[in-house]
Amino acid sequence: MSTIPNGKLTAKNFATDQDVRWCPGCGDYSILKQVQTVLAQIGLKQEEVSIISGIGCSSRFPYYMNTYGIHSIHGRATALASGLRMADKEASIWIVTGDGDGLSIGIGHLLHLLRRNFNLNVMLFNNQIYGLTKGQYSPTSEVNKVTKSTPMGSLDHPVNPLALAQGADATFIARSMDRDPKHLQAMLKRSHEHKGTSFLEIYQNCNIFNDGAFFAFSDKKTRPANTIYLEHGQPLVFGGEDELGIRVDGWKPQIVSLADGKYSKDDLWVHDETDLFKSQMLVRFFDNPATSPAEVYLPRPFGVIYAIQRPTYEDALFAQLDHAIEQKGAGDLDALIAGDETWVVE
Repeated sequence: MSTIPNGKLTAKNFATDQDVRWCPGCGDYSILKQVQTVLAQIGLKQEEVSIISGIGCSSRFPYYMNTYGIHSIHGRATALASGLRMADKEASIWIVTGDGDGLSIGIGHLLHLLRRNFNLNVMLFNNQIYGLTKGQYSPTSEVNKVTKSTPMGSLDHPVNPLALAQGADATFIARSMDRDPKHLQAMLKRSHEHKGTSFLEIYQNCNIFNDGAFFAFSDKKTRPANTIYLEHGQPLVFGGEDELGIRVDGWKPQIVSLADGKYSKDDLWVHDETDLFKSQMLVRFFDNPATSPAEVYLPRPFGVIYAIQRPTYEDALFAQLDHAIEQKGAGDLDALIAGDETWVVE
């Protein structure tokens, strides 16, 4: 690990001397830069950080981070990170996974990680394609996606990553994108601050096999009508000049105009990160702008959708161990193996 001059951290301190081997123009470059920048800004030392990845383009991440790291096996980064957290209470642990690695072979491990609520961070890079294996459809690919493995179009209904996380009772759910560096940095900082499992979905453009998958949400011309940036305590407004808003009609979200005077910001849904029920509606703002009728289409939310505090798994584990020691002393391994019940087989 490199020497830190005058004790001041910069993004360069978190970069390695390895050649970064992603395709030119890949969104992973931006995400890497923002992670390196944020780790420096929050003052973490290189030896305090561990990057754990599975398999996929995103999983090259540990090679490019001047920290501790493990490039593990397909879908199992969550299991390794869980073990590391129980072995090391202090490390800042970041899981790097993708829509293929985390939501296909790794989906069972991810679900259990989220419900257990280990104190660590999950960054799921979603490009809606298998990039490393050259362009097959992935769990998040849209219906009718034409790829090398689905030449007549995919029949699969796509996974909604944030709805999955919500269903697993994750304590922190957020979304950002590679093409919005400032917002991504803010979400990374919020992820780090959260005590528990933070789940951050990052829209990442694969310019080789799925270019433009998220252009509706990133292009300057289409972004205002298709995205809504969430702020705790603020009304849900969007549009080029915040001329549109969302109110709740009973339990149904409704887009209204603020330009005609019928509604004002006082009539709108005010975002509350701790509201479980409204967060379940927000993660369902998942319509495809290319195929959804205008009367049902809702803008895609970005930001912290849900954030609460719940005891972490490792805190409960260590408390249980301390209690066991208090009750029975340091423990007798021979007695544990023998147990209280024995029998003879004749």
